Amino acid sequence: MKTLKSMRLHIGIFGKTNVGKSSLLNRVANQNVSIVSEIAGTTTDVVEKSMELLPIGPVTFLDTAGLDDKTELAQKRIEKTMKIINRTDVAVIVCEIFDDYEKDLIKKFDELEIPYLIVFNKRNEYKDENGKLYTSVLEDKDFVFKFKNALVKLLPDDFVNSPKIAGDLVDEKSTVILVIPIDKEAPKGRIILPQVQTLRDLLDSNCLTYCVKESELEDAIFNLKTPPALVITDSQAFKKVSEIVPYDIPLTSFSILFARLKGDLDEFIKGAEAIEKLQDGDRVLILESCTHHAIEDDIGRVKIPNLLKKKTGKNLVIENFAGHDFPDITPYKLIIHCGACMTNRREVLSRILTANKLNIPITNYGITISYCLGILPRAVKMFKKEG
Repeated sequence: MKTLKSMRLHIGIFGKTNVGKSSLLNRVANQNVSIVSEIAGTTTDVVEKSMELLPIGPVTFLDTAGLDDKTELAQKRIEKTMKIINRTDVAVIVCEIFDDYEKDLIKKFDELEIPYLIVFNKRNEYKDENGKLYTSVLEDKDFVFKFKNALVKLLPDDFVNSPKIAGDLVDEKSTVILVIPIDKEAPKGRIILPQVQTLRDLLDSNCLTYCVKESELEDAIFNLKTPPALVITDSQAFKKVSEIVPYDIPLTSFSILFARLKGDLDEFIKGAEAIEKLQDGDRVLILESCTHHAIEDDIGRVKIPNLLKKKTGKNLVIENFAGHDFPDITPYKLIIHCGACMTNRREVLSRILTANKLNIPITNYGITISYCLGILPRAVKMFKKEG
């Protein structure tokens, strides 16, 4: 099975038109992924290429349109290119000369704390120094080796160290129970992605892992010779599960685990405190990483809005937005992000940074649900030991 795109290192390729961005991707991939032409604006949309890039591992390259594109659709293409920055773990700037275009890119990367490599292309001299690679993408026979070597030096620490979902929270051979409701949101014949990923992570960590429905949870705990080291539940069953699991057994949710994996858990916990401050007429934005067919009891469109209104007693204006695009967030008093199982960590961190700069609180699904139910302190108790 291929590595999920959301768990791959995202490498964005940026620069002006005709500087060799697509040639670089084609050379590294050893195939014609992007069309190469002398005509300005040949790359009209973002080209994505997932591959294994040894010794780095699974990556997704994002080849973007030129930032100085003067064609009729230039502005829309440039807007798409700039949005890709929010998904970029490591940036590659391809250029022939260094001027204001490149300086503006670096300013944006610095704001979002994105490491970057500058590739000066179409050069006769070849050298690698301090994040700058002087080369010829097409003519340097050792280009791919030099490029990968320079890229390795820039890898984010959380990618190098392969963060775990839950395996680092318990010892090897520990018993962990996963509570997986089979409800309307459960796909027929399958379980949802965060549950699959968590199960695999625990198996990789040599844990004894049991999957049960909430209706069988009490029997599962009773039948164990020793209490489980951890119980992980779907957020939608949080209240019922918290009533069944003895308080001395650690309890959390898949969504809270993904808040830690894909975002900033402390920031999300702090963001949930803003729920108490919401007033009549305040706008709340619910962000979903993927588009999906909403069901009648949808978590983001029905359950969380109902919980918020019940918790606050206020007449809130709740709006939903799905996909990679990030809307104008200035009108909102609170942002609630999904578990982000379908997007990479960089995109979530970029959204958190943007919200912080505007002093807009941001939290996520699982933390919002547990806060509204009054069980957040218990749901994050085990993470407090980490600090």
